[in-house]
Amino acid sequence: MAGNVDIQILEGMIHSGEIDTVVCVFPDLQGRFMGKRVTGHYFLDDVLGAEGMHACLYLVTVDMEMKPLPGYKYANWETGYGDFKMAPDLATLRVIPWLDKTALVICDVLSEEGDEPVEVTPRQILKRQIERAEARGYRFMAASELEFYLFKDSFDDLRSRSYREPNPHSLYIQDYHILQTTKDEWIIRQIRTGMDEAGVPVEFSKGEFGAGQNEINFRYADVLEVADRHSIYKNGAKEIAALNGVSLTFMAKYKMAEAGSSCHLHSSLWNEDGSKSLMWDDSDPDHLSETFRHYLGGLLSTTREMAWMFAPSVNSYKRYQAESWAPTAIALGKDNRTCGYRLVGEHQSFRIESRIPGADANPYLAFAATLAGGLHGLENKIEAPPVFEGNAYEATDIERVPTSLHEAIDAFEASEVAREAFGDLVFGHLLNTAVQEQKIFDNNVITDWELMRYFERI
Repeated sequence: MAGNVDIQILEGMIHSGEIDTVVCVFPDLQGRFMGKRVTGHYFLDDVLGAEGMHACLYLVTVDMEMKPLPGYKYANWETGYGDFKMAPDLATLRVIPWLDKTALVICDVLSEEGDEPVEVTPRQILKRQIERAEARGYRFMAASELEFYLFKDSFDDLRSRSYREPNPHSLYIQDYHILQTTKDEWIIRQIRTGMDEAGVPVEFSKGEFGAGQNEINFRYADVLEVADRHSIYKNGAKEIAALNGVSLTFMAKYKMAEAGSSCHLHSSLWNEDGSKSLMWDDSDPDHLSETFRHYLGGLLSTTREMAWMFAPSVNSYKRYQAESWAPTAIALGKDNRTCGYRLVGEHQSFRIESRIPGADANPYLAFAATLAGGLHGLENKIEAPPVFEGNAYEATDIERVPTSLHEAIDAFEASEVAREAFGDLVFGHLLNTAVQEQKIFDNNVITDWELMRYFERI
């Protein structure tokens, strides 16, 4: 089931006192959960009624500091920042075991008058691409793999010293390491079992290539369900860490000397009822069906122009370093981790792993870009490039991912594929989000690097 409780079960739990709080949320442009904590009885009596729940329009125009940014047509100071409605999607309802007597539901955002979907919200952006795929007879299945760094310090302790010199939970690389991950298990187990109990089914956890770096992987499902689970996990993992006096980060690159944290996106197309994958072809040397070839052709040909939707921050682009396990080449490889795209699995499990996104990606936007690119390839019968063999880091004739947010913004702004797929309003909203993030960094930030380089000697 999509969540781990239905509304009848929740109603009984509220009346019996097992649940007294329902956290009603929606994902914002940064991928964070925004919303309210609602008493159980109010949720049943009012939030589920015609009135629903309300929040301020400004929540889809803010940066990380909650500052309303200029340049948005949807909402701005001139329009007065009114309200929109939050309509609970009851398929996402689940009990949150790490919070006492608490359930959570993800909401769709609707207009205050008329109950029309607010098109610029990330969940709705993904829904529109799913609708485009379904109209062509495709069911989109997906999974995401998120890496993070775990620290012994609390979030408050780190913030009090401006996040300098965090103490990693491991002092050495722990990739697949059992001894070190046993030392982490007291907290990683809480995250793993908590997610399972919250209807976010876990496959496994493992140590990753950085000191203190971990990965927890989840089962594949329909793409909207995966994006919801991804967001619940990312928020929940930080909540569990905070409740235990430690911290973790999903920054793409928290330290230049350490490996970056990735978000590998797995995707495949299935027939309309989800009974058969459309990816595998026994007669093809690379086992690529015609559908898969065109899907891949679309993905790879639009990677540069969609890069901002996979790598949304200034920090994102510091992850793309040669021989760092993060990709620099927009290449298709067969189980080749030097390539941006990696063919894995066989028969019904045959799929593409995109290694382009970092752990800082908003999953709704990353999957929306994946679908938009793939559909572009299918509609225009774009052929996949040849399967690359060798070290893609050293290849000289392969297109590269953007090396900066500036470069990614220029590519996104010029993208006719993105503009057509998302529509003018949504495209402009996303572009402004990227532009404002870059402007804030360029015009308002003095870095430690600048102080060290220029303070005394310039």
